[in-house]
Amino acid sequence: MLELAAATGEIDLKYLDESGFCAWSEPSYSYYQRGEQKRLEQTKRRGRRLSIIGFFQPLISFVYGLVIGGVDRKSYIQMMEKEAREASDVGRIRVIVQDNGAIHRCKEVQQMWSKWEQMGLYIFFLPKYCSEMNPIELEWQHLKKDELAGRMFDDELDLAYAVIDGVQARGEKGNYRIQRMKFNSNSSS
Repeated sequence: MLELAAATGEIDLKYLDESGFCAWSEPSYSYYQRGEQKRLEQTKRRGRRLSIIGFFQPLISFVYGLVIGGVDRKSYIQMMEKEAREASDVGRIRVIVQDNGAIHRCKEVQQMWSKWEQMGLYIFFLPKYCSEMNPIELEWQHLKKDELAGRMFDDELDLAYAVIDGVQARGEKGNYRIQRMKFNSNSSS
Protein backbone atom coordinates (compact mmCIF):
# COMPACT_ATOMS: atom_id res chain seq x y z
CA MET A 1 0.00 0.00 0.00
CA LEU A 2 2.87 2.36 0.78
CA GLU A 3 4.47 1.69 -2.60
CA LEU A 4 1.14 2.33 -4.34
CA ALA A 5 0.64 5.59 -2.42
CA ALA A 6 4.17 6.65 -3.41
CA ALA A 7 3.63 5.68 -7.05
CA THR A 8 0.49 7.82 -7.22
CA GLY A 9 2.30 10.75 -5.59
CA GLU A 10 0.31 10.73 -2.35
CA ILE A 11 3.38 10.28 -0.13
CA ASP A 12 7.17 10.30 -0.27
CA LEU A 13 8.50 6.83 0.51
CA LYS A 14 12.11 6.31 1.52
CA TYR A 15 14.07 3.30 2.71
CA LEU A 16 16.63 3.65 5.51
CA ASP A 17 19.48 1.36 6.48
CA GLU A 18 23.06 1.32 7.65
CA SER A 19 26.05 -0.63 6.37
CA GLY A 20 29.79 -0.74 6.94
CA PHE A 21 33.11 -0.97 5.14
CA CYS A 22 36.67 -1.70 6.13
CA ALA A 23 40.02 -1.00 4.49
CA TRP A 24 40.59 -4.69 3.86
CA SER A 25 38.59 -6.17 1.05
CA GLU A 26 37.20 -9.64 0.83
CA PRO A 27 38.49 -11.53 -2.21
CA SER A 28 36.06 -11.27 -5.09
CA TYR A 29 35.13 -13.99 -7.52
CA SER A 30 36.87 -13.78 -10.86
CA TYR A 31 38.59 -15.80 -13.56
CA TYR A 32 42.37 -16.05 -13.98
CA GLN A 33 44.49 -17.80 -16.55
CA ARG A 34 45.36 -21.40 -15.77
CA GLY A 35 48.49 -21.50 -13.66
CA GLU A 36 48.06 -17.92 -12.39
CA GLN A 37 47.09 -17.25 -8.82
CA LYS A 38 44.85 -14.40 -7.77
CA ARG A 39 46.65 -12.19 -5.29
CA LEU A 40 45.40 -9.23 -3.30
CA GLU A 41 47.89 -7.33 -1.19
CA GLN A 42 46.33 -6.30 2.11
CA THR A 43 47.49 -3.16 3.85
CA LYS A 44 49.61 -3.45 6.99
CA ARG A 45 46.97 -1.70 9.07
CA ARG A 46 43.39 -2.94 9.00
CA GLY A 47 41.96 0.42 10.12
CA ARG A 48 38.65 1.36 11.68
CA ARG A 49 35.24 0.61 10.27
CA LEU A 50 33.56 3.22 8.08
CA SER A 51 29.79 3.19 8.42
CA ILE A 52 27.16 4.62 6.13
CA ILE A 53 23.55 5.50 6.86
CA GLY A 54 21.29 6.29 3.96
CA PHE A 55 17.80 7.09 2.74
CA PHE A 56 17.00 5.59 -0.66
CA GLN A 57 14.05 6.82 -2.69
CA PRO A 58 14.19 4.58 -5.79
CA LEU A 59 14.61 6.44 -9.07
CA ILE A 60 14.65 9.77 -7.20
CA SER A 61 17.32 10.22 -4.56
CA PHE A 62 19.88 8.79 -2.19
CA VAL A 63 20.81 10.82 0.90
CA TYR A 64 23.62 9.47 3.04
CA GLY A 65 26.14 10.21 5.75
CA LEU A 66 29.46 8.59 6.68
CA VAL A 67 30.91 8.04 10.15
CA ILE A 68 34.02 6.35 11.50
CA GLY A 69 32.93 3.48 13.73
CA GLY A 70 29.26 2.59 13.95
CA VAL A 71 26.22 4.74 13.30
CA ASP A 72 24.93 5.93 16.67
CA ARG A 73 21.57 7.30 17.77
CA LYS A 74 22.74 10.93 17.48
CA SER A 75 23.65 10.47 13.79
CA TYR A 76 20.39 8.63 13.19
CA ILE A 77 18.35 11.35 14.92
CA GLN A 78 20.16 14.05 12.94
CA MET A 79 19.26 12.30 9.67
CA MET A 80 15.64 11.81 10.75
CA GLU A 81 15.34 15.44 11.90
CA LYS A 82 16.43 16.58 8.43
CA GLU A 83 13.80 14.33 6.83
CA ALA A 84 11.12 15.61 9.23
CA ARG A 85 11.98 19.27 8.44
CA GLU A 86 11.81 18.56 4.70
CA ALA A 87 8.45 16.78 5.08
CA SER A 88 7.13 19.75 7.03
CA ASP A 89 8.52 22.28 4.54
CA VAL A 90 6.93 20.60 1.50
CA GLY A 91 3.73 19.69 3.36
CA ARG A 92 3.76 16.05 2.24
CA ILE A 93 3.66 12.92 4.30
CA ARG A 94 7.00 11.14 4.25
CA VAL A 95 7.27 7.50 5.30
CA ILE A 96 10.58 5.93 6.24
CA VAL A 97 10.77 2.14 5.92
CA GLN A 98 13.43 0.63 8.17
CA ASP A 99 14.42 -2.44 10.14
CA ASN A 100 14.16 -2.91 13.89
CA GLY A 101 17.74 -1.92 14.71
CA ALA A 102 18.47 -0.98 18.30
CA ILE A 103 19.12 2.68 17.48
CA HIS A 104 15.81 2.87 15.59
CA ARG A 105 13.86 1.96 18.73
CA CYS A 106 15.96 3.30 21.59
CA LYS A 107 14.27 5.44 24.25
CA GLU A 108 15.74 8.72 22.98
CA VAL A 109 14.42 8.01 19.47
CA GLN A 110 10.98 6.91 20.70
CA GLN A 111 10.65 10.29 22.41
CA MET A 112 11.02 11.92 18.96
CA TRP A 113 8.30 9.92 17.20
CA SER A 114 5.34 12.16 18.05
CA LYS A 115 7.30 15.30 17.09
CA TRP A 116 8.26 13.75 13.74
CA GLU A 117 4.68 12.65 13.07
CA GLN A 118 3.45 16.20 13.71
CA MET A 119 5.97 17.34 11.08
CA GLY A 120 4.69 14.73 8.60
CA LEU A 121 7.36 12.04 9.05
CA TYR A 122 6.19 8.52 9.80
CA ILE A 123 8.18 5.34 10.41
CA PHE A 124 7.23 1.92 9.07
CA PHE A 125 9.11 -0.96 10.69
CA LEU A 126 9.76 -4.01 8.56
CA PRO A 127 9.12 -7.44 10.07
CA LYS A 128 12.20 -9.03 11.64
CA TYR A 129 14.57 -10.84 9.29
CA CYS A 130 13.03 -9.37 6.14
CA SER A 131 15.92 -7.33 4.76
CA GLU A 132 14.90 -8.41 1.24
CA MET A 133 11.93 -6.03 1.62
CA ASN A 134 14.28 -3.05 1.81
CA PRO A 135 15.61 -1.96 -1.63
CA ILE A 136 18.52 -0.09 -0.05
CA GLU A 137 20.04 -3.49 0.76
CA LEU A 138 20.63 -4.00 -2.98
CA GLU A 139 22.34 -0.62 -3.16
CA TRP A 140 24.75 -1.70 -0.41
CA GLN A 141 25.37 -4.99 -2.19
CA HIS A 142 26.13 -3.32 -5.53
CA LEU A 143 28.26 -0.66 -3.88
CA LYS A 144 30.41 -3.35 -2.22
CA LYS A 145 30.46 -5.93 -5.02
CA ASP A 146 30.62 -3.62 -8.04
CA GLU A 147 32.11 -0.28 -7.05
CA LEU A 148 34.56 -1.35 -4.30
CA ALA A 149 35.22 -5.01 -5.16
CA GLY A 150 38.77 -6.26 -4.78
CA ARG A 151 40.20 -2.96 -3.52
CA MET A 152 42.25 -2.23 -0.42
CA PHE A 153 42.74 1.17 1.16
CA ASP A 154 45.65 2.64 3.10
CA ASP A 155 43.44 4.39 5.62
CA GLU A 156 39.90 5.45 6.46
CA LEU A 157 40.19 8.63 4.38
CA ASP A 158 41.02 6.71 1.19
CA LEU A 159 38.16 4.32 1.97
CA ALA A 160 35.75 7.22 2.55
CA TYR A 161 36.67 8.82 -0.79
CA ALA A 162 36.16 5.47 -2.54
CA VAL A 163 32.73 5.05 -0.92
CA ILE A 164 31.77 8.62 -1.90
CA ASP A 165 32.88 7.94 -5.49
CA GLY A 166 31.06 4.60 -5.46
CA VAL A 167 27.81 6.15 -4.24
CA GLN A 168 28.11 8.82 -6.94
CA ALA A 169 28.66 6.13 -9.59
CA ARG A 170 25.60 4.21 -8.34
CA GLY A 171 23.53 7.41 -8.60
CA GLU A 172 24.67 8.00 -12.17
CA LYS A 173 23.88 4.38 -13.13
CA GLY A 174 20.49 4.52 -11.43
CA ASN A 175 19.76 8.06 -12.61
CA TYR A 176 18.95 9.38 -9.14
CA ARG A 177 20.15 12.42 -7.19
CA ILE A 178 22.88 12.00 -4.56
CA GLN A 179 23.27 14.11 -1.43
CA ARG A 180 25.87 13.57 1.29
CA MET A 181 25.06 14.81 4.76
CA LYS A 182 27.81 15.91 7.13
CA PHE A 183 27.11 15.23 10.78
CA ASN A 184 27.46 17.81 13.53
CA SER A 185 29.80 16.31 16.11
CA ASN A 186 28.25 18.40 18.88
CA SER A 187 24.64 17.76 17.86
CA SER A 188 22.21 17.58 20.74
CA SER A 189 19.20 16.69 18.58
